[in-house]
Amino acid sequence: MPVLALGVSSSISVYKACEVLRGFQKAGWAVQPILTPNAARLVSPLLFSTLSGRRTIVETFDEDHEWSVAHVALAKEIDLLAVAPATANILAKFAHGVADDFLSTFYLAVQKPVLVAPAMNTAMWRHPQTAANVRILRSRGVEFVEPACGYLACGEEGEGRLADPAAIVERGLEILRRGRGLSGRTVLITAGPTREYLDPVRYLTNRSSGRMGYALAAEAAARGARVVLVSGPTPLDPPPGVEIIRVVSAAEMAEAVRARFDEARIVVMAAAVADFSFPAAAGRKIKKSEMGGSLAVVPTVDILMEAGTRKGGRYLVGFAAETEDMRRHALSKLKEKNLDLIVANDVSGEGVGFDSDFNQAILLDAGGGETETPILSKIELSRIIWSHIESHAVPKS
Repeated sequence: MPVLALGVSSSISVYKACEVLRGFQKAGWAVQPILTPNAARLVSPLLFSTLSGRRTIVETFDEDHEWSVAHVALAKEIDLLAVAPATANILAKFAHGVADDFLSTFYLAVQKPVLVAPAMNTAMWRHPQTAANVRILRSRGVEFVEPACGYLACGEEGEGRLADPAAIVERGLEILRRGRGLSGRTVLITAGPTREYLDPVRYLTNRSSGRMGYALAAEAAARGARVVLVSGPTPLDPPPGVEIIRVVSAAEMAEAVRARFDEARIVVMAAAVADFSFPAAAGRKIKKSEMGGSLAVVPTVDILMEAGTRKGGRYLVGFAAETEDMRRHALSKLKEKNLDLIVANDVSGEGVGFDSDFNQAILLDAGGGETETPILSKIELSRIIWSHIESHAVPKS
């Protein structure tokens, strides 16, 4: 039977966690309860043990258990960590890596999806520090069921009430249904900028950080794909299980894509490739006095156009980073380059696009479909993109 972990922290709404547990059980999932020590003071762990049929974990060091590195072993067993209710304290611990009880330590060991359902006083939910912690967690891929408005334990009415248990369960099941829809498929992804060198110390480039492409690679791997990631220069660590090919220039990226193109059935070109390069890079630093009033440049290879001409039966996705008239330019690029889907985003806005963990985009497909997203973390946006690709490019079993 598939397993999920249910974390329970010390909100007065802790009793609703029993309904969440039962909801997942009715959907066919085994539930491993994990209570914080303070939650265990509000409600007996025995109640959760009885409902789940599994011993509730509270303490990091429990002498009644056969010794094992429990937080690591359990992290490998589960498919989802859901935390409901999640207090301001547990959100802060998760955001800043504090590991002083079993649940916060377990969170750091989990490499599966994480869903949290906050519950707290309105002032605490609206506090700038809580908002900052939520942004940090969203940027790292943690998913949220927003708190509801209603009567609170403090006697006030407002935001902060734990979401309806049925809504929490449905969101968890939605995450679990994403499953392994790309199993058996090879995906080729490009990410990051390119650098076009003038001499050993100067080059043309752009502000791309590579975060969008790396998020797409991580999500594809999580869905079971074999992922080949062709990356321009970026300090990001490659996602676990992803094969990475590091390149510097547009020419190197084009060559890497050509070499691996035939292996892939889905190709996602998220890299921000430089449009121009220099005719030749000098072997030494060019003196300012030698440059004159202008520098000669030549167009780089159009990797996306080249992919479109040899697409065959592949599903091809491109990106359009624009500063004006985004939809028109993206639709033109979609048609001109023979794409199945284009993801357009306005990179002139503050706090989104380049140099940010967040993005806002419009997905335009060759069939005329259009999906506009709110501002999301790039990890959240990658999930929307892959869900669209799966619905259009992956045959239903």
